[in-house]
Amino acid sequence: MADEKISGYAAFEPGLKLKPWSYTPRPLGANDVEIDILYSGICGSDLHTLKEEWGPLSCPAIVGHEIAGKVTKLGSKVSTLAIGDFVGVGAQVYACLKKDCKACSRDLDPHCPHSVPTYNAKYEDGQQSQGGYAEAVRVDANYVFKIPDGLDPVHVAPLLCAGVTTFSPMLRHGVKKGDRVGIVGIGGLGHLAIQYAAALGAEVYAFSHSSNKREQCLELGATHFIDTSKKDELESARRTLDYLFVTSNAESNQYNEYISWMDFEGKIVMLSLPKNHMTFSPFEFVLNEVAITGSLIGGGSMIRKTLDFSAQHGIKPIIEKYPIEDVNEALQHMDKGKARYRIVLTH
Repeated sequence: MADEKISGYAAFEPGLKLKPWSYTPRPLGANDVEIDILYSGICGSDLHTLKEEWGPLSCPAIVGHEIAGKVTKLGSKVSTLAIGDFVGVGAQVYACLKKDCKACSRDLDPHCPHSVPTYNAKYEDGQQSQGGYAEAVRVDANYVFKIPDGLDPVHVAPLLCAGVTTFSPMLRHGVKKGDRVGIVGIGGLGHLAIQYAAALGAEVYAFSHSSNKREQCLELGATHFIDTSKKDELESARRTLDYLFVTSNAESNQYNEYISWMDFEGKIVMLSLPKNHMTFSPFEFVLNEVAITGSLIGGGSMIRKTLDFSAQHGIKPIIEKYPIEDVNEALQHMDKGKARYRIVLTH
């Protein structure tokens, strides 16, 4: 056991330059699963973490929390999976899942005080979690999800984070047929959010300053495209929306504009984490009776629902593929805002 190694691409200092590295994984526990990784998605969270924009980076660190591959080893107590199963892992690899846990008991396991993110975090035994830019990963079976038939393997990985991040709040807030749903920021999250909202039967408004995205948004299921650089189109959206999902790193002063798009008692749901504090007029906020809330990824039950719903409705990300050996090139491509819309590393 002591000689076991997992090889991958790790950061040895903050920044977007990764180098080959091997580490000794935690011993395979009774409830653990080892996965041979076939595909790993690059998420914006990976870049924020590598650049220490969200806090210290514990090096060496292998990032990546959109993982798809095949089961190669099972702990003695794992009964829900079999060797060879095609599975996925998202942004979390452990939670207590106890009935008396205030978070886990409400299917909010990402908020569990014992939660362990997929990378750059510590298990209770002190060992660091390492992510998916590697040949394999070893995690708790509760956070390994069997991929339903009907999903193309190469498109699965981004659904484990970007997919559940956009679909989970729609389910929890009760988006339904006929609701008027806005999506602002048509990128890695937004293009999936359009598909989920449309599949739920909503009337979807896509907001973007890039007019060249109009046709694609309509093809993805948007009912309306609002070019935010055109005053007449913005005016047509005022006092319209029941929900607005903010998937881009909006400027802090844009929230007054967002509030103006909402119908009374509408909800603005933040899915991104901009650097600066939000600012908005309390008059706009109160007089229009608008709620502003946020959403953090999604727990195990939400990931299963996301995968099943995606398979049933043919929802998949638009991706660019890079061999994992070119991971540094892929990171730079994404950092420059050129990715359309998710990047998947092939192993």
